[in-house]
Amino acid sequence: MLLFIVCTCSIALSAQVKLPKLISDSMVLQRGTSIKIWGWAAANEKVTVRFNQKQYQAVTNEQGKWLILLAPMKAGGPYNMDIDASNHVTIKNILVGDVWLCGGQSNMELEMERVKYTYADEIANANNPSIRQFMVPDRYDFNQVHDDVDAGAWATVNPKDILHFSAVAYFFAKGIHTKYKVPIGLINAALGGSPAEAWISEDALKSFPNYYQEAQRFKNKSLIDSIETKDRDASNSWYRQLNGNDEGIRNNWRDMTIDDTHWEQVNMPSYLTNAKPGAIWLRKEFTVPASMIGKKAKLELGRIVDADSVFVNGLFVGNITYQYPPRRYELAPNILKEGRNIVAVKLISNNGRGGFVLDKKYELTTSTDTIDLKGTWKYKIGATMPSAPGQTFVRWKPLGLYNAMIAPLIDFPIKGTIWYQGEANTKNPKEYTALMDTLMADWRTKRNQGNFPFIFVQLANFMEAKQQPTESSWAATRQAQLNTLSVPNTGMAVAIDLGDWNDIHPENKKEVGHRLALQARKIAYGENQLIAAGPLYQSMKIQGNKAIINFSNIGKGLMALNLSKDIELKYFSIAGADRKFVWAKAIIQGNKVIIWNDSIISPIMVRYAWADNPAGANLYNKEGLPASPFEATKE
Repeated sequence: MLLFIVCTCSIALSAQVKLPKLISDSMVLQRGTSIKIWGWAAANEKVTVRFNQKQYQAVTNEQGKWLILLAPMKAGGPYNMDIDASNHVTIKNILVGDVWLCGGQSNMELEMERVKYTYADEIANANNPSIRQFMVPDRYDFNQVHDDVDAGAWATVNPKDILHFSAVAYFFAKGIHTKYKVPIGLINAALGGSPAEAWISEDALKSFPNYYQEAQRFKNKSLIDSIETKDRDASNSWYRQLNGNDEGIRNNWRDMTIDDTHWEQVNMPSYLTNAKPGAIWLRKEFTVPASMIGKKAKLELGRIVDADSVFVNGLFVGNITYQYPPRRYELAPNILKEGRNIVAVKLISNNGRGGFVLDKKYELTTSTDTIDLKGTWKYKIGATMPSAPGQTFVRWKPLGLYNAMIAPLIDFPIKGTIWYQGEANTKNPKEYTALMDTLMADWRTKRNQGNFPFIFVQLANFMEAKQQPTESSWAATRQAQLNTLSVPNTGMAVAIDLGDWNDIHPENKKEVGHRLALQARKIAYGENQLIAAGPLYQSMKIQGNKAIINFSNIGKGLMALNLSKDIELKYFSIAGADRKFVWAKAIIQGNKVIIWNDSIISPIMVRYAWADNPAGANLYNKEGLPASPFEATKE
């Protein structure tokens, strides 16, 4: 009897209407187009949908899937939607507006939480229920195209939930909402470190045989399991040996009472270039005035290569396990003592050259006081190890992210896509234009929404500036991104002046979002006369020993930022037939730039801002938007 009851309940439950995660409370639907609403129920079951004073009906197919089309609507809401089959479902608080798919890698994924100190006022005052985000869970699958994501819910902008919004996407959405006063929905489908090929479908990947074959290889779950097991075991073994050998752990070097008189000294921030992989302990003594006692404090230790555990007066205050995030640790009011205090850092260096990244904040602050922690630190090697074992990032392999994170979204209409990615493809920039052309065509074909707007961020400046012209895979990737603008209905936000030389994740996400919004206003919203970007290379003409460059997006005119229009521009280089680049003189004449170097009699190539970090590149239009880096060759 018990078995019969259980089976009956199971059958009843399987017949109930099930909806994809996207179709849920607080969702935003795309205005001005037919909207698909779909789900699952029992085979051949009648489903009724009531929305905005209209009724729609469908019957499930043999697989139990049903789909109805809502008539196009204007922006508005909130609405409720009622769905009836063998059960009743109500979806509440629905808005109709514009939906943007937000894709890419970590600079799109990076949340407002990560930049909360930079945008503290923005977060504290966040209150806009018309801007909403759906966070797609990080998943991969090489074998199956998913019809739904594993989890997710729509969140609105408030001081709590905004912390989990993509920072770039939030500022983009805010700019669009401020301008047009329509609800904005953000579908955040990004994953740190992911290359473009991970986001392309299986049939489209056939254009890249190497990636296609790699995707086929990773259909083997046993292979994935063996790789992940091997990586996990190697990592666990390395850390087990490290901790077992670490003299700092055995002798409690975190403690205030440790005698560090004979430890080596080092000026921080810097890199311990002579230290091998392993554990390095660093300590600094500092004096705390009475005015800081009993208050919450914030300890900033810039960025640390590679991992750290931090102790203040012997008490653990936090740790980060990899090099990229900023080290910002909150200290409870009882941790600091008046007078002598000690901060101790256990630094784990994976491959040698561990240390504190330059040009970052290293300080302790309360609401009233700041203690500078730069300068002399003491250090001692806790354990020396061979280099840490590498990791195989299976989730970044071709196809996997498309199947699990993009395919489930295909039926949900969007206004367009914003995309911030490219860092993971800088090792092979020559293929990046083709990859992105394929990705955009793939997504557009699968969605059957025509050439919907696709707006992307060009790579920001990063790494140390060079004194002489040099080759750069980052510059070559920017050129590949520039070339992508040949695809219809695309736009590019130049970020060459928004990066940090010492941080692959620059915190100025507000201006990136603003520049994306400018592009959207022109491409997606029809402000055709808007100058939405800085100067873009158009053509080159050689006259004698001079190259004459023409640009589009001139706007009110060209200018050298912070200089008069007749002052020489910076970061132009020129080459003759030997393709050996030298710095060039460059001046603005009307709407053109004239470039030359007296040592190059017959120039054939010109580059602008061609470097990982072209510090000082200063060609802008008078709207204040930077020119894109470029390479031009005489035809």
